[in-house]
Amino acid sequence: MQKHFKQLSTLVAVAGLMWLIPLPVFAAEAEASLAQSMGPLTLIPPIIAIILAFVTKNVVLSLFLGIFAGTVIIQYAGGASILIGLLYGFTDIVDYLLSSLADPWNAGIILQVLVIGGLIALITSSGGARAIAESLAKRAQGPVSTQVITWFLGLLIFFDDYANALIVGPIMRPVSDKVKLSRERLAFVIDATAAPIAGIALISTWIGYEVGLINDAYQSIGQNVNAYGVFLQTIPYRFYNILMLVFVLVTSMTLREFGPMRKAQERSRDKHELIAKGSHLDNDEEELEVVAKGKPSIWNALIPIGSLILFSFIGFYTNGRSAILGSDNPSLIQTIENSPFSFVTLREVFGASDASVVLFQAALIASIIALIMGVLQGHFSFSKGIDIWVNGMKTLMITGVVLLLAWSLSGVMGELGTADYLVSLLSDTMPAFLLPTVIFLLGAIISFATGTSYGTMGILMPLAIPLATALQPGDANFVVMSAGAVLTGAIFGDHSSPISDTTILSSMGAGSNLLDHVKTQLPYALVVAGISILFGYIPSAFGMSVMLVLPIALIAVVAVIFIFGKKIDTTDHITEND
Repeated sequence: MQKHFKQLSTLVAVAGLMWLIPLPVFAAEAEASLAQSMGPLTLIPPIIAIILAFVTKNVVLSLFLGIFAGTVIIQYAGGASILIGLLYGFTDIVDYLLSSLADPWNAGIILQVLVIGGLIALITSSGGARAIAESLAKRAQGPVSTQVITWFLGLLIFFDDYANALIVGPIMRPVSDKVKLSRERLAFVIDATAAPIAGIALISTWIGYEVGLINDAYQSIGQNVNAYGVFLQTIPYRFYNILMLVFVLVTSMTLREFGPMRKAQERSRDKHELIAKGSHLDNDEEELEVVAKGKPSIWNALIPIGSLILFSFIGFYTNGRSAILGSDNPSLIQTIENSPFSFVTLREVFGASDASVVLFQAALIASIIALIMGVLQGHFSFSKGIDIWVNGMKTLMITGVVLLLAWSLSGVMGELGTADYLVSLLSDTMPAFLLPTVIFLLGAIISFATGTSYGTMGILMPLAIPLATALQPGDANFVVMSAGAVLTGAIFGDHSSPISDTTILSSMGAGSNLLDHVKTQLPYALVVAGISILFGYIPSAFGMSVMLVLPIALIAVVAVIFIFGKKIDTTDHITEND
């Protein structure tokens, strides 16, 4: 494909496909969903967005064209001609953008991203980031310890994947650069310890949603279960999450790489190019001004970041508690009132909290603390501190744009019924032992195409549990395994997708080009997913105990790393002047 010519060819082909389909087809099925009436055409928007993203390396343009293709198809399906469809399809883009921005959750995420950008700028300008980088550098003497520390920090910020991606990257980037780790590798370590750990943590912003889906699905088949208990039972079956965390740790400790990541590490080692030549940073990274006076203090970083985490936990509790007390669940309300700090209460309130609002509030409080500390220590004036904070937000402005476009594309695909069409592929009969694998793969495809694991879970869980119960009646473990396949398949696809918000945030937090991050991460994700199927879901579906399956799968991960990986020590060519 040659850039503009190929882009034009793709759009012409799409238009040609639409011309070949007579309008009466849609008119005759006006009462049917768009997914039923258009079938494969519902896949055009994500296909355009993903392919053009790789071809043009311009995510904003690719997402915009994907949205545009979707709005044109919707207009055409409604009976409009191509010319009218093009006109109104273009104006509809504004509606989707406004709708995405008007969503409280989305608005909270964008505000959270911008404010954390301002917070990082204040920490950097007061010397805190440099101090913590120097402190970590004493312990992170090489690529092994640097990556292990990054991995461990990712586990520590288990409560939310967004916070993970936004906090760990800026902290570890200077240390990572010092030992010549490629930005792609840093982005991978961050991304692989974001959603995978948040999805299986006993308390996180994901839990309430996942537990709620499990509870609703069981109720749909007339079973009242302890949904959180079922969630706990799914954890051993969350093969991708567990194996990916182990994969990152083992490759970090052995420095073994293969595929595009190996080339990126060799480039960084041999040419001292942290990012690929010709690649641009999507966050238009600029060196933030350091105005600290005297020796920088590590507390200028630890106190604001610690405040961010502390107030996040406080916010999760208070926000979730208020939501539950205002609900119509008397038994849960009584539990919270009688045991306000029990594990059950903490689990429920964290799950019921609005993470986007809480993290925005926590980031704002942490920014105020960082600003006051900088002013009191004489690093900058109050007015200068505000300017630093605003300039820090500007560095992540493009992140907000990309997220807004990704959400708008998701909205278009929701109206088209893209996910519904993919789910319909499950309608054919299949052997029972293949169900968890098929659910895992379908979840991966949907989340990869739509960029959302939450939406994928919401689509598949109501189907997976009833289907598993019908195929294997009386086998509770099979049903639990299928539920786990939904949750982990959605995370695998989301982890791999170039239009996923966590992928976007991880690459920008690490200072990596988004598409370079995706290209180097995808082979690793596919390998771990393949092991999850071959050594996880298939033997488990045949009745093998998960307590035996999981260790075997872990051994398979280590074996693949040592068989195909080559040790790449990026410090081999570092000179004293480096």
